[in-house]
Amino acid sequence: MESIGKSRRHFLTTLVSGIAGLLLLRRYLSPQPGKRAVKLTLAKADIPAEGALVYRQARIAVIREKGELYALDLVCTHLGCTVSVTPAGLVCPCHGSRFDRQGMVNKGPADRPLKRYGVEVSDDGIIVLLA
Repeated sequence: MESIGKSRRHFLTTLVSGIAGLLLLRRYLSPQPGKRAVKLTLAKADIPAEGALVYRQARIAVIREKGELYALDLVCTHLGCTVSVTPAGLVCPCHGSRFDRQGMVNKGPADRPLKRYGVEVSDDGIIVLLA
């Protein structure tokens, strides 16, 4: 009878340790949504025509293309690496995900598009609202 109690205790300890380990591993391997609220104000002339202005610290790019102005989050939707902006599109250096200039996925492993931020054009310049 004593061996049954010990084996049950050993099983429960192993089970609880395994679940705790999986939860901890999941927390560090899954991308965490950014909880930031920042307001960037920039001059209209700072953004090149048919180009992008990259803010590495804020991990965003303000893009002007065909008269449209928008901002993209540079956090890869796969595992949270910082995406690089190229003339052809956006590329994740970690796992090779590729996005077009609008942030839509061209090639995985990322399965969701990049987040778009609101852009307001005012007399003072362009305001990018990050939330």
